[in-house]
Amino acid sequence: MGMEYYIIIGAISLISWLVSSTLKRKFEKYSRVSLRNGMSGAEIAEKMLADHGITDVQVISTPGRLTDHYNPQNKTVNLSEAVYNERNAAAAAVAAHECGHAVQHATAYSWLQMRSKLVPMVNVSSQFSQWLIIGGLVLGATSSLGYWVLAGGVALMAMATLFSFVTLPVEYDASNRALAWLENKHIVTREELAGSKDALKWAARTYLVAALGSLAMLAYWIMKLMTSNRD
Repeated sequence: MGMEYYIIIGAISLISWLVSSTLKRKFEKYSRVSLRNGMSGAEIAEKMLADHGITDVQVISTPGRLTDHYNPQNKTVNLSEAVYNERNAAAAAVAAHECGHAVQHATAYSWLQMRSKLVPMVNVSSQFSQWLIIGGLVLGATSSLGYWVLAGGVALMAMATLFSFVTLPVEYDASNRALAWLENKHIVTREELAGSKDALKWAARTYLVAALGSLAMLAYWIMKLMTSNRD
């Protein structure tokens, strides 16, 4: 692996750390902005689901911090303890965002459906792409088989990159649905809404950085593949 590889890895790691650190600071900041209506994250999630006519999704508490997610398999909105119980702008943003995914599921949002179809393939690619790439590099030194093994690894990495880009509209749309509902239903004040918007903006940027990082690595290995010897 050339110096370019380590430069790309270093740049991706640095940017990811900066965005992640900023996200944590933003959530801490807006966790101190108490909601005037006094609603908890769990109550906000339940109201958003009810307002959209969704009755088959359960809101539950899950351990950890920033572990919030929507599970389409068992139809649960999983809120971290800090979001489930707290009554602030950050909790409102996260709770509504995760319910945004539930609304996407209920309305058969096309990007979410595409993402769900890619999950099984991405689970395979994430397990084997790096091994195939390493194997291709090792075999390439002694055998022409190395090229095809490396090509297989790059193909699997391309699948993971596609998944990361399909994830972007899913996440941005969930945030847009969340913020529109919070504003239209007057769940939050103007100041609280501004905090919720800022928090979700930085949460979305973590997905954007991940997608761009995946694309950068894919481009690197495609270049390696194109310059490798097939003979």
